[in-house]
Amino acid sequence: MGLRDILDDVHSGELTPEEAQARLAGYARTEAGRFDAARESRRGIPEAIFAPGKTTEEIAALAETALETTGRAVITRVDGEAVTALETVLDGEVTHHERARCLVVHAQGFEPPELDASVGVVTGGTADRRSAGEAAVIAGEIGARVERIEDVGVANLSRVIDQLPRLREMDVLVVAAGREGALPTVVAGLVSTPVIGLPVSSGYGFGAGGEAALLGMLQSCSVLSVVNVDAGYVAGTQAGLIASAIADARP
Repeated sequence: MGLRDILDDVHSGELTPEEAQARLAGYARTEAGRFDAARESRRGIPEAIFAPGKTTEEIAALAETALETTGRAVITRVDGEAVTALETVLDGEVTHHERARCLVVHAQGFEPPELDASVGVVTGGTADRRSAGEAAVIAGEIGARVERIEDVGVANLSRVIDQLPRLREMDVLVVAAGREGALPTVVAGLVSTPVIGLPVSSGYGFGAGGEAALLGMLQSCSVLSVVNVDAGYVAGTQAGLIASAIADARP
């Protein structure tokens, strides 16, 4: 939009001054910091508010700015008393993804995007669901159809084989695993779908904290890309971007 278009929309009431400021500057100023309101138009992914290290008041201020400028707020790594407080003060449709530690708020009238593309989010075991859930939330907010395929770890390879038809139907796969991180390597060797490995900080002993899982995925002889340990947001955004490109290429 040009400057005159933005001014006309402010005058007609289609844009708030906050939305106009964000479009002109590329971000919106708040007492809690600057919110990147133009990230979605610039990168195709929603800006997220990372909760750790922020007070509830700071999270709320950023979330309110997100709602004013983009129509939604995505808050990651949030739990406990902060969730209860935010659900009370934020105006809109609030969804708390408890296991994924994500809070998503859609302003009244906000229409989430919808892509003609699917993302499969796969876990080796129950311990992987937190990071995988974060990936699923973000990919869904980008507009992809998300399917969860859970508890198919390689300790019993038949569980993966049983799910092969579903895995091969997906346009993109995020595969989360802890311990030695073998599951993404196995899956990537069985499908033609792009695979994003998500190492999880489960496991114990030597290589604990996701280190062995990360190194195992990086050393994979099958073709996959890998994000950092527990980086569900990054895995979800990468999957969403690939899904978006696939959807755009479809007739």
